[in-house]
Amino acid sequence: MFLTLETEEKSFTRVSKLGASHQYIRKKTIVVLRCDNCKTIFKRDKGKLDPRRLNNNFFHCCSICDTKKFAQRKAVERRTVWDMPASSMKDISEL
Repeated sequence: MFLTLETEEKSFTRVSKLGASHQYIRKKTIVVLRCDNCKTIFKRDKGKLDPRRLNNNFFHCCSICDTKKFAQRKAVERRTVWDMPASSMKDISEL
């Protein structure tokens, strides 16, 4: 689950050709996500994620969880909805 965007600033010092030291700042955007499998909060660099995945239409999984097992479980849940007859009175939002 997508939660927020954060910015992180780091300052560095470099030495010029003439020997003077200059300080400069770099900003990095970090995405805060909640794992849909174990509900832990984790962070990723925005540059490492596909921009289309920065919403709640996609599932997000942390590095601790087994992503392939999680994907197989979600596929089984979707298959039960697809195999359901159209005349069924069950609400598919609860599944």
